[in-house]
Amino acid sequence: MSSINTNSSAMVALQTLKSINTNLEKTQGEISTGKSIAMAKDNSAVWAISKVMESDVSGFKSISDSLSVGEATVAVASAGAEQIVKVLDEMKSLAISGNSETADFAKIDADMAQKEAQILSIISASQFNGVNLLVSDVDGNGGTQLTVLSSLDRVGTGAPTASTIDVATVDFEANLDIAGRTAVTDQASAVTALGEMEAFLQTAITGAADLGASAKRITDQNEFVGKLTDAMKNGIGALVDADMEEASARLQALQTQQQLGVQALSIANQAPQTILSLFR
Repeated sequence: MSSINTNSSAMVALQTLKSINTNLEKTQGEISTGKSIAMAKDNSAVWAISKVMESDVSGFKSISDSLSVGEATVAVASAGAEQIVKVLDEMKSLAISGNSETADFAKIDADMAQKEAQILSIISASQFNGVNLLVSDVDGNGGTQLTVLSSLDRVGTGAPTASTIDVATVDFEANLDIAGRTAVTDQASAVTALGEMEAFLQTAITGAADLGASAKRITDQNEFVGKLTDAMKNGIGALVDADMEEASARLQALQTQQQLGVQALSIANQAPQTILSLFR
């Protein structure tokens, strides 16, 4: 039955064209934004996951900055400790030379006094951003360690928890009583000074080794956080990024479908005109 009030063919053609236009708009949006899921309405579950992961990525960027500062702080302290080991080794050699009765004890002690001052200067200068791991008070507020934010751990749907790396001071101020060393005035005092230098040297070597181990741990953790951040970015991309090759092919197909849909609607709209032939 033909009717001039209801054009079923035009209604079908119009709905088809609307569907094509909707898909075309979505595809154009993917191409312009580069994302297949740009808003919650595109896919609420995947969008929510991607936003949580993006928040974690931002957190890991801050963690990487914290690790970099911590790495630099420990590196400065480690460099200072290694230099102190070198100076103490030189002082030990001076004490050994004083074990001879013909040694010039005054010159040896004067030289050791200069190296003592050098060590004290190194201890006080080995700070980064106000934190010194060679002294008793690390940060000027009574702190005894450097706490470095190292990770953001998330289990299930629970809130993430922060992990830290703690680097304790080697406290050369208290453990290296270099200012209280025995003055070299004769062979006997040189023997005593030699024993003191050996003890100081072992303390300094242990401290330098501890700082070196902490520095390596922070460096490794910073490298891991960088790789983890890259992996998370790739995961987010796999969830929400558009496949541009596929989108390009789909765009071409939808544009063709749109043209055909317009023609189909035009043909359907002309159908009532054929009713006029019934009255001729």
